[in-house]
Amino acid sequence: MAEEMMVLMLQLGIILIVSKFIGYIFAKYLKQPKVLGELVAGMIIGPYLLGGIAIGSLAPLFPLPMNSTVPVSPALYGISTLGSIFLLFGSGLETDLPTFIRFSGKATVIGLSGVIISFFLGAGVTVLFRPEVNSIMEPEALFLGTVCTATSIGITARILGENKKIGTPEGVTIMAAAVLDDVISIVLLSVVVGISSVQLEGGTVAWSMIGFVAFKAIAFWVVCMVLGIILAPHFTKNMKKLGELPLISEVSFGIALLLAGFSEMAGLAMIIGAYITGLSLSQTDVANSLSKRIDSVSEFFVPVFFAVMGMMVNFGALKAVLGFALIFSAIAFIGKLVGCGAPALLVGFNLRGAFRIGSGMLPRGEVTLIVAGIGLASGAINHELFGVAVMTMLVASVTAPPLLLEAFKSGGSGYKRSLDFNGNADQITIELDFPSMRAAQFICDTVMEGFIQEGFFVSKLDSSKYASYQIRKDDIVILLNMIRGEDEEATVRFFCGREEESFVRLMMLESVADFKEFATTISSMGDTNMISAQLLMNMFLEK
Repeated sequence: MAEEMMVLMLQLGIILIVSKFIGYIFAKYLKQPKVLGELVAGMIIGPYLLGGIAIGSLAPLFPLPMNSTVPVSPALYGISTLGSIFLLFGSGLETDLPTFIRFSGKATVIGLSGVIISFFLGAGVTVLFRPEVNSIMEPEALFLGTVCTATSIGITARILGENKKIGTPEGVTIMAAAVLDDVISIVLLSVVVGISSVQLEGGTVAWSMIGFVAFKAIAFWVVCMVLGIILAPHFTKNMKKLGELPLISEVSFGIALLLAGFSEMAGLAMIIGAYITGLSLSQTDVANSLSKRIDSVSEFFVPVFFAVMGMMVNFGALKAVLGFALIFSAIAFIGKLVGCGAPALLVGFNLRGAFRIGSGMLPRGEVTLIVAGIGLASGAINHELFGVAVMTMLVASVTAPPLLLEAFKSGGSGYKRSLDFNGNADQITIELDFPSMRAAQFICDTVMEGFIQEGFFVSKLDSSKYASYQIRKDDIVILLNMIRGEDEEATVRFFCGREEESFVRLMMLESVADFKEFATTISSMGDTNMISAQLLMNMFLEK
């Protein structure tokens, strides 16, 4: 056990160092997503390249396990799975739930279309180019068709998260459709396994058993989604009574792990349970605080997940089927791009939005490997066709991230109509001007401290233009922006609902009292300071 843990620590150390540096090079100099660098790092140091080479008397750092379709140790694969759960839990927290719900119907149309078109294209090209396969109902065609249907929600979520696009109409549609894709792919897998087992062993198809497995998976997904959204506000409300935000974060992630395990028990991928948990908590007042805490930890685990995915690529196994693998990968690429992009045009997206959605549905990853691994283990496909599935994952994983990044670079909305969820007429703006950033910062700090004492959660938002904060408690959401003007002047803006206006102004008056005490202290230090303090005080009070 001690020796195995020693090897695991060495492996993790190498993965983190190499994947972080290559990810940095891809982002800094090649202007590509970091996830692509992490995938490439896994390919380089994996067991099929440098990681499988023995140096002198030293054994390979990443040896191939015996009798396993996964080319890494169970311990390392477990760490990478934990990374995928961190990633999808965090992505769920960053998803805008009202937008997700509003676009879920459109995502269903897009996801179903992508699955149907991809399946028949994948199965059809297998029949066309593999002489030994005569029908799409044969095991090889069924499994490769199913391989085409899955979308890697992990890769998509990482790219959207890095570029702050998860909350956009296209982002939530991609995430919802990708989750649906994975659910349908797993359900389809159970059907394909049942049919293939009968064909390989002889007998009749147990449609009742296959139907029960499919119903169980879909029912689990729907019930968890509904219950999670309903129960999450009550959970956080009761947990806040304990007064420990770290405890809320830890328990919430514990629930994500439980639901991930239950998802696997129900026949779904574990990442789906993690995403449902994050999505359910996304509209609670602790969501931003949870997201910050999760992100700080996931930066250590998520690169391991993508590096291990890169290690799956067996370059040697691709030689015998390279031609067919390239054709199949191209068909799988077209199946998602057209199969998901075309229906997006019919449900309200413009050409820009349809291209973004089609690009976002391209990546293949963990579910593709699950499908291919089960097909290999059952004898439905051989090692060559398993290599085709891996090649498909490789091509999609390398080409999709830069394509998706480029799709969002153009800017502009991808939705045909303007969006207005909350009725902006009920939102008001309270604005204050200050002679210096120091005075503005003093007031902001005092106001935010007052909100915290009243049970609000304050989170700093990412912004390159100005300091921006979200102040939230239950259903109350207040935004605070502090903007630097010319000549060191500063403006503080509060955005809140009309019902919260009086409360915000009361908090500001309390800050004025603190400011008055501060100015009085300065004025007692001398005549010049007194004049400066009085001028500053008058300017503030006039506002």
